Amino acid sequence: MNFIVETSARHVHLSQEDLETLFGKGYQLTKKKDLSQPGQYACEERVTVVGTKKEMPGVSILGPVRPVSQVEISLTDARSIGVAAPIRESGDVAGSGACKLVGPCGEVELKEGVIAAKRHIHATPEDAEKLGVQDKDVVSVKIDTDGRSLVFGDVVVRVSPKFALAMHIDTDESNAAGCGREVYGEIVR
Repeated sequence: MNFIVETSARHVHLSQEDLETLFGKGYQLTKKKDLSQPGQYACEERVTVVGTKKEMPGVSILGPVRPVSQVEISLTDARSIGVAAPIRESGDVAGSGACKLVGPCGEVELKEGVIAAKRHIHATPEDAEKLGVQDKDVVSVKIDTDGRSLVFGDVVVRVSPKFALAMHIDTDESNAAGCGREVYGEIVR
């Protein structure tokens, strides 16, 4: 069973408190476009992520707001701007990298929250059953591309009725496999 493999570019998730510090009291995110995962969307707003070496302007914000702010960047991005970004599942930010976020109305110092997202597959319970996997399984996924096919190991499966079937990799991983706009993968044991 094949499934879409999507490239998840650098982005920021914000708490309501940090959103208001960066954009103003009572601020609400402006939806630009829906993403493949139900209820998730790219926003019009952008921030600058500041590391110890340099800054990355114009980083996308994804909505809706979350309980805790989080920055997801590639390992290349992390090295470039001078921040630590351990490989973690989204939401696992305890003891992760630090950075500063700059918006039009203020700045937020994140003492932790910078990660390189662990490659993962979102699946509904029905999709997981068809794939023969369960929540938190770790699998390998083969991606066939023209001249750069790869098998990605250490892919965590995340199962929820709120998900839509898709694998997410970051830009470093996408570039390593020569991924184009529409790429599919399959689990290989």
